[in-house]
Amino acid sequence: MGTVRKEPLRTCVGCRQSRTKKELIRVVRTPEGELVLDATGRKNGRGAYLCRNTECLQKAKKNRGLSRSLNTDIPEEIYDELEKELRNFE
Repeated sequence: MGTVRKEPLRTCVGCRQSRTKKELIRVVRTPEGELVLDATGRKNGRGAYLCRNTECLQKAKKNRGLSRSLNTDIPEEIYDELEKELRNFE
């Protein structure tokens, strides 16, 4: 008789939809100030979640959702890098 664990829900900063944590990708601002994609969801730092598509990244860029969630300005190069990496997940 196993227990059923509830899957944690997170909100995409692009489309603002709640989804399970496994359906989203975590973008992390590390304590050193570096921005990285966290496929495991366990890296240390401040995190924001995005759906696994480039449309949500574009929405997050337009409404500055990623910048607000991570409490930092995000350079254009980082958005380009994130877009390349998100294409690998699609």
